[in-house]
Amino acid sequence: QVQLVESGGGLVQAGGSLRLSCQDQRSIFSTFIGNVMAWYRQAPGNQRELVATITGGGSTNYADSVKDRFIISRDNSRKRTWLQMNSLKPEDTAVYYCNAVVGSDLRPKYNWGQGTQVTVSP
Repeated sequence: QVQLVESGGGLVQAGGSLRLSCQDQRSIFSTFIGNVMAWYRQAPGNQRELVATITGGGSTNYADSVKDRFIISRDNSRKRTWLQMNSLKPEDTAVYYCNAVVGSDLRPKYNWGQGTQVTVSP
């Protein structure tokens, strides 16, 4: 029943920044605070990879490739999750997706949304 919607992608030059947003289109994230939220990305020809996670209490983890450049955040009252992307590199080019994750292996909880395209030019 949850429909994830990502927005905020676009075309930027290397070194630039973007801020991605994630929300439930139907506004029925009734257990949002209990969810660990995550951002993923998938580049052409690549597997979907986990980029960052954030717990309901605000604890974060990042992939080594984006550590010190990206910041994941959330607002439990608004039931939204963001990904601030700084110092972007061409290799960051991908479709970015959000989801809740569960279990020690961080499995995605809901059906995937459409994602938002991020393109970084050299």
